[in-house]
Amino acid sequence: MSELPEAYAIGWVPFFDAHIFLDSRPLIPRPETEYWVEKATGMIYHASRSMHILDLFAGSGAIGVAVLMHVPSARVDFGEKESRHFPTIEKNIRENGVDPARTRIIETDVFSGITGRYDAILANPPYLSKSRLERIQDSVLKHEPAEALFADDDGFALIEETVGGLPEHLVEGGTAWIEHEPEHVLRLAGLAKRHGFTVESLPDQYGTIRFSRLSRVA
Repeated sequence: MSELPEAYAIGWVPFFDAHIFLDSRPLIPRPETEYWVEKATGMIYHASRSMHILDLFAGSGAIGVAVLMHVPSARVDFGEKESRHFPTIEKNIRENGVDPARTRIIETDVFSGITGRYDAILANPPYLSKSRLERIQDSVLKHEPAEALFADDDGFALIEETVGGLPEHLVEGGTAWIEHEPEHVLRLAGLAKRHGFTVESLPDQYGTIRFSRLSRVA
């Protein structure tokens, strides 16, 4: 039997200076995600205006909470399909000293419940493929929520839906950050171009192409 992940056993995990609780057993935030979120947050912090951010596929809310902690002028909406995670997001907002007035939690399947437009969208969608199970630790497969890990179409289905919704939900000059597999780079580049975005795919701290920054030209 696979061992319970340490983060679940302890009940929380550090993430970019935040203390992220995992009460509802969401996806455990990864160092790779922390890496690109820190880069995205730096760009948001240095923007010349107050930024409205969407943390899409929010899970624990780690991404949005980190942005709120480091960018005092930012407002963040948390978009999440599974309502069982809402109390966890609320706890992470509260326990990290963030003013709840700067936040909103939206129940949404990708963009189904989203009506606003954002300066930046930060998305860590389910993107693993069941054809590459050998890469995934047994404890992850046993204990972490499958709906937060896997997507159809070789893991690309929800990335495609996310990029498809960007023209409607990202302001002119806005930026989206999306985590993905290295195998998705070429498909993502073509998809972004078709929707009118420039894209730069970048490595994580381990040298693996792990995330892409999509920009909507003003």
